[in-house]
Amino acid sequence: QVQLVESGGGLVQAGGSLRLSCAASGRTFSSATIGWFRQAPGQEREFVAAIARNFAWRDGNIDYGDSVKGRFIVSRDNAKNTVYLQMNSLKPEDTAVYYCAADLNLRGIGVKFPGNYEYWGQGTQVTVSS
Repeated sequence: QVQLVESGGGLVQAGGSLRLSCAASGRTFSSATIGWFRQAPGQEREFVAAIARNFAWRDGNIDYGDSVKGRFIVSRDNAKNTVYLQMNSLKPEDTAVYYCAADLNLRGIGVKFPGNYEYWGQGTQVTVSS
């Protein structure tokens, strides 16, 4: 069982930055793939980023959605059971509710599809003004 709580959302001007946090409970957090998704009103849930579990010999794979590549950075701190989403150069079209999600068995291309995640947070609103 994994419980997720997002925080860090808010109102920011275009060009600004925000850092979202996804705090997780559960001893299995370090083994989980964590994804970030966002959903604007009237739109489908969109893949933003994902970070897989770390291994002893290398860090976990990281993937980004095309619309955020080069602007957003995802990272994880397993000691704190937290994943971060650093959002830079924000645009009005980044406005949405941002969700983090977790799954213990997800790898590869499947990380981009929300239906593949078992656990979800409640979401945090990000609003970017022009």
